[in-house]
Amino acid sequence: MSASGVAVLLSWLSCCGSALWRYYSNSPNYDIFSTRSIIKLEYEGTSFFEWSAPATCSIKNKRLPKTELRCSSPGMHAIKPIVSGPDLEEERYLSVDNSHICFLWYYKTISFVHNLTQIVVLWIYDPENADPSELLWNANEPSLNSIILSKQLAALGQMPFIYTILKRKVYFPQERIKDGKWYVSIPMTTRDVLKEVRGNQVAFQDCFIANSLFLLTFPLLTIPEIPGFLPISSPRGSQLIANWAACVPSFVVVVADMETFQTNDSFHTWTRIRVPPNILTEDERHNVSDVTLSRDGIFFLINGILYLKNYKTFTRLGSNANLPDGGIIGITSRKWCWINYLLKDKERRSNMAIWTENEVYLGYARLKFVKIVTTEKLKGLLHMSPTATLTIHNVEYTGHPLELALLLNYCIICNTSKTIYLVIHNEDTVQWVFQDFALNVSIDTFLIPYFLYSAMPELLLWDKHRIYYYYHNFTDTGVLQTTTEFGNLSRLSQNSIIHNVLMDYYGNIVVKMENNVMFYFKIKIKDAIKLHLWTNSTVKSLISFKPSGNMYLIYVFENGEIYPEEYPLQLEAQSITFKTKEKCPYMAFHNDIFHFSYLLDKGQNLSLWAQIVYPENIGLYIVVESYGPKILEIKDQIQYEIALGHCSKTTTITFSQNINYEAVDDYFKLQYENTGLLLVHVRPSELAKTCPISQKVFQISVGCDASKFIAVKGFTKKECLQHDFFYIIEQSYLRDRPSKPLRVKYNWDKYGCPLKVDFREKFHPLVQLYNDNGYVEDVEVNFIVWEIHGRDDYSFNNTMKKSGCLNEAQTWNSMIELNKHLPLEEVWGPENYKHCFSYAIGKPGDLTQPYEIINKSNYNHLVWPLDHSGMYVFRVKILDPNYSFCNLTTIFAIETFGVIPSPNAYMVAAFLFLLMLLFFSTLILSYFHYMRIYKKHIYEPLHKSKRKKKKN
Repeated sequence: MSASGVAVLLSWLSCCGSALWRYYSNSPNYDIFSTRSIIKLEYEGTSFFEWSAPATCSIKNKRLPKTELRCSSPGMHAIKPIVSGPDLEEERYLSVDNSHICFLWYYKTISFVHNLTQIVVLWIYDPENADPSELLWNANEPSLNSIILSKQLAALGQMPFIYTILKRKVYFPQERIKDGKWYVSIPMTTRDVLKEVRGNQVAFQDCFIANSLFLLTFPLLTIPEIPGFLPISSPRGSQLIANWAACVPSFVVVVADMETFQTNDSFHTWTRIRVPPNILTEDERHNVSDVTLSRDGIFFLINGILYLKNYKTFTRLGSNANLPDGGIIGITSRKWCWINYLLKDKERRSNMAIWTENEVYLGYARLKFVKIVTTEKLKGLLHMSPTATLTIHNVEYTGHPLELALLLNYCIICNTSKTIYLVIHNEDTVQWVFQDFALNVSIDTFLIPYFLYSAMPELLLWDKHRIYYYYHNFTDTGVLQTTTEFGNLSRLSQNSIIHNVLMDYYGNIVVKMENNVMFYFKIKIKDAIKLHLWTNSTVKSLISFKPSGNMYLIYVFENGEIYPEEYPLQLEAQSITFKTKEKCPYMAFHNDIFHFSYLLDKGQNLSLWAQIVYPENIGLYIVVESYGPKILEIKDQIQYEIALGHCSKTTTITFSQNINYEAVDDYFKLQYENTGLLLVHVRPSELAKTCPISQKVFQISVGCDASKFIAVKGFTKKECLQHDFFYIIEQSYLRDRPSKPLRVKYNWDKYGCPLKVDFREKFHPLVQLYNDNGYVEDVEVNFIVWEIHGRDDYSFNNTMKKSGCLNEAQTWNSMIELNKHLPLEEVWGPENYKHCFSYAIGKPGDLTQPYEIINKSNYNHLVWPLDHSGMYVFRVKILDPNYSFCNLTTIFAIETFGVIPSPNAYMVAAFLFLLMLLFFSTLILSYFHYMRIYKKHIYEPLHKSKRKKKKN
């Protein structure tokens, strides 16, 4: 936190007279909290006397309420302020580390939208000796100290690179360090946004550089403020309302009781959201009850009506968007990010849900809204009495990427109590499943659901005072307990009520009351601890978390300013649990689960391992929970070791498929039944609030990998003249034998460069498999080719007998005859392929026919006609039914050359006629020419010439 920010916060709080104290670190997210760190202490109140610290820690000036602390030895250090008067201030136990991590990476990005790239500028800085602009994270250039540090480490061999967490790609600097900075160019993306700056293991003065996790996506722009527009807010005196994009948590909108704020960088910068005048009344503008953020803009719920604010307009949504014109009681969006997920039946999933008392709508991109259910329909699905009252209590997305949960109010005589039921809807299969869940509450109770980040449906519910937990698919239930008051959090927080609950991806859960008292527990834990007071009760705040997983507090002040503050959750939790002597039952939990999502194609297996290390005689083990369709076989193997009083158990989990898709009755139905999405949760059998990261939740999708594609080796789009042209195919070369030639346009964008092949040269296509990361493998299974324009003037060099067939193999002609109602590209494929290598399959026939199936090893080649050249455009299709769920096809073009064309008979006859005519004409002319000479010499006297000669 900056000095100016602290001053603003303290000046605003100083009027309130409440006493509390805090501490800060120069490193962001308290990443470096060690013996080398300066710890800033601040006391807020009027009764301060001095600071108390152990002898191993030194205080710059213990009599100042705002001072600095350094601890020379690692460990838990008791720090507290001594105050005048009978009251005592809280004592914190600060966990100071003895770490060799001293330096951090500073990064800033420059976006180039025209070529969809981003330049990440990197340098190294020391938080304890950094420029203020670097500590505030708004530096454009490195400070002198950072330049020297970066150059020094570069000379020692330091070279940073950017590693993407989701797709595991690596990007290196374009050149060596320049002016103390490195420049890394990376493509813009929306599916590989979580990145980490890493470097070589180079030390300077026994200090290393910590890796830095950050979020980088397409530039997300906030809606600009327009002069003359008016504020939009929640009712006066209400608590803050917030919503953020599930996959971009730095993109947040906050509604306060005086303004609405939006940020794209976790409130490092922010804008106010305002609306045009004369659209809403004064009361409507200050009556926002809920808000949701999406790609289409910001949705506001005001008096039961949904409004949309985007870059261009502020619009009321109702019947014009297939929504109710009133009566909407809630809107919600997804809490958990699943970038990759498999949809079997639908093209896309919803991004928000809207509901009234009796109807539920799903919202999709581009303002498409669809009503999915009514309470009357739910009564029939759940077999409820038609006379009962059933209304929608609340709606929330679950931890599953495709599921939505409905809390339902059910009562017969609705005077004093009601029963809350729960149903889960799967968007893809469009199924409603009634859960084993029933909660009896008073008629005026309102419950807020929060589905945890887990594989099984696990849920937290809270009213104003208590939190109900439902673990392990609703089989382990109860009220979250505290040390006193039997789980009533209000009694432990001066009768305040629950404001919001936040959980991160590591299982940490924080409950914030309206007066800023906070409680902490973890997933699967059934009791909570009260955290040290961090914020004055009069400040309006809420908790959110950064892409790095660290939580932070958002403050909104009465003057219309908003301020973010990092919150050291782990340090605060360690301080409390140190006093309660709670310990983690295990010492280490390791695994090789590096991805959030795995996709298995046909024949692929997935093996993962997890290991737990714990003291002897405790008896821990690793729990593997799965949720979803039963489409995979799950086998585990456990290895157990014990040494020096410590035990380790290593569990290897293998997910596999064992389905044969060849020659089945309904190929597509069998594929559909064996594709789907499975969620898996790997965790230790026992947990505690003091345990480090202790869970791994990931999904396994079985189905087609949309990033897969095939190509024929040797074909490109760069090695020829890039243009379209026309050519003619004679009717005798076409399969259907039409009455006239076919004129074909060669589409270069589709077909690429044609490969020129001598007509005497046989061609064997080598098919290769690729994905987003490039080349994967050569395809070794069977595939077929056909000329897409209908040519059949080519053949194959292998016969059925030479290929080893025992019965007649499938051919294009036989498959066309069997499937006359289908187009050519659909008559033959993996769905109806049958091999010819068994007497039990097929029937005897002529085995001297060409064998029209190719694979990498059968040396079956395409053979060209010897009497003419031509242009051939072939499509390839994978024929093996056990190779992939995808319909893998590609196109390649071949132009044959070298054939001397045979002459036309009419042309030959005409040429011979002209030649004979020329010959006889020459003969006749020669005859008359020589006859004239002969006559001249016979009738002219021979002495005439001699006389003339004499005379001369």
